[in-house]
Amino acid sequence: MSLNETVDPYRKISLRIIPFMMVLYLVAFLDRVNISFAALTMNDDVGLTPYVYGWGAGIFFLGYFLFEVPSNVILEKVGARLWIARIMITWGLVSAAMAFVQGPWSFFILRFLLGLAEAGFLPGMILYLTYWFPAAQRAKFIGLFMAAVPLASAVGAPLSSLIIGIEHAWGLKGWQWLFIIEGIPSCLLGLAVLRLLPNGPAQAPWLTLTERRIVQERLDKDHLAHSGRAQHRLWPALVDRRVLLLGLVYFGIVIGLYGIGLWLPQMIKAMGFTNTQVGFITALPYLVSAIAMLLWGRHSDKTGERVWHVAIAAAVSAIGFIGSVYLQSNLVALLCLGIASIGIYASLGPFWAMPPVFLQGTAAAGGIALINSVGNLGGFVGPYLVGWIKQSTGSFQIGMGVLACCLAAAAVMVLLLGRELKSSRHDAIS
Repeated sequence: MSLNETVDPYRKISLRIIPFMMVLYLVAFLDRVNISFAALTMNDDVGLTPYVYGWGAGIFFLGYFLFEVPSNVILEKVGARLWIARIMITWGLVSAAMAFVQGPWSFFILRFLLGLAEAGFLPGMILYLTYWFPAAQRAKFIGLFMAAVPLASAVGAPLSSLIIGIEHAWGLKGWQWLFIIEGIPSCLLGLAVLRLLPNGPAQAPWLTLTERRIVQERLDKDHLAHSGRAQHRLWPALVDRRVLLLGLVYFGIVIGLYGIGLWLPQMIKAMGFTNTQVGFITALPYLVSAIAMLLWGRHSDKTGERVWHVAIAAAVSAIGFIGSVYLQSNLVALLCLGIASIGIYASLGPFWAMPPVFLQGTAAAGGIALINSVGNLGGFVGPYLVGWIKQSTGSFQIGMGVLACCLAAAAVMVLLLGRELKSSRHDAIS
């Protein structure tokens, strides 16, 4: 038995970096979506209609789109430690500044700036994981890292509902305290990144020389296996058909993710629940979604299959949205929306395991960022459409039907894309 077979550095690596990365993403996502709870009282205080709120909630993703690719390319050049710290500190400051929104225009401007500040974080973290883990293990660890997204909503929902209950402490209302209290941890964690997040295995003082060599050898083996088919250069990667199609698939998924995520508290409140009850009810589907992400990602790694794992999860989400439209009971509608949420989040681990199979180096930095930026335009479209439809019809039902169509389209597109990706090795797509 060789030394490489007796020494396994990945347990140590996963315990060192994954929990910290999860905390970073949890705080990031919380700052991104806490307006969904602030809106319960903020909208009336500053005069935001459903249409204006939907527009402002989504404009975050326009700023995100513009700076996504440049941000990830900079990360590849200067290193994850410095650039992730910069992202976190700037978005924490902008998020806290949301407490001083005075009306629609200041709301739009600060949400746009928050998108600029946060751009590059998720694709940077996906790229960062490729510095450590071989392709066969990535869906599990990507799913584990991204479980921070539903966990952020599960933790943030009851916390946010309690904070907005604060009234006029030091002259500030509850929704203002919400932005301040949830923005400060991002700045503090940004400083912690400088100390706790090494740029890669070679800079990790807690790995032995043997463990570093094993990690590098396995990554080199991966790169060699895909070198004939992988894209390495930036500009060809940005026009690669597979990158663009993955961006469209992600666009459909993200429309659903934020179309429900940024409106769910208001939908639940419209059923007659108090703000505090809304927080605890909202947390439930996200807790289940986090568990589903981990189990579905592990299954995807175990089978070496990605395409069907994404397609099935997206289809389940579409069915959940349709059920919420046609089943009139509030309890059943909430259950269906929970199923929709579970499907969306379960798709993320297998999805993000796809791009590194055919993208390496600078191409991976730019390609992953482009997929995320195109997809995250869905974060603008979803909330905007739901808000516009709600204001036009007085109901969320048609909006949920639109989200169902977007998830169904994503499922179909990823199946069509499967033929092109099938040529990659067994560790990513089948």
